[in-house]
Amino acid sequence: MNLATNTILLTGGATGIGLALARRFVQAGSQVIICGRRPDKLREAQQQVPGLHFYACDVAVAADRVQLVQRVVADFPGLNVLVNNAGIQNRFQLAELPADLAAWEAQRQEIAINLEAPIHLTALLLPHLRQQREPVVINVSSGLAFAPMAAAPIYSATKAALHSFTLSLRRQLADTGIRVLEIVPPAVNTDLGGVGLHTWAAPVDEFADSIVARLAAGEEEVGFGTSEAIRQASRAELDARFKQMNG
Repeated sequence: MNLATNTILLTGGATGIGLALARRFVQAGSQVIICGRRPDKLREAQQQVPGLHFYACDVAVAADRVQLVQRVVADFPGLNVLVNNAGIQNRFQLAELPADLAAWEAQRQEIAINLEAPIHLTALLLPHLRQQREPVVINVSSGLAFAPMAAAPIYSATKAALHSFTLSLRRQLADTGIRVLEIVPPAVNTDLGGVGLHTWAAPVDEFADSIVARLAAGEEEVGFGTSEAIRQASRAELDARFKQMNG
């Protein structure tokens, strides 16, 4: 992947992995537009990475996704890269959820942000991307797509589905010139799932440096550390990983 002279829309770019990737894309010479639900965090990101553009948008809402694509294409007609990075992680026991719509809404949000949004945004942007030079779609899945963490059942399931979708999308677009790439993070020291849950995990800058270098080298699916081993593991190895991780 050519890292320079792109125009990139990156969802969930205000913090964590998204911000780390946005910083490196800008440093490489690309124009980057991030979106997120919190305007204050988006402004902080812009202050940290001069040159970033942003839109406040809730990608869990279909109408917001449609409006986002309309605005970005109008304001940045050279848009040629979509990075589906936005994601949330909830940890819970399904049997303990209250049997009411309010409780389910929190779980539905996880499905909408992690899976529905990447599929919908990709579909909305494909007609535009077909007309661009060196178009790319990048989906950010997870090592948990391959060996799930039972404590985060919906997160793990949505990432497994996103990995599956990525494979299908790559095959469908093989003759269009649109490249479809996948980033497979391990646990990274961000606030995903809650503040302080991942302080033991891979440093975000070390992770992002490695991922961006490998994308620049032309790889289609890239992991880091434990997720690099997991994405290439055999079924027996994945079963062993699942048992180890889930006690």
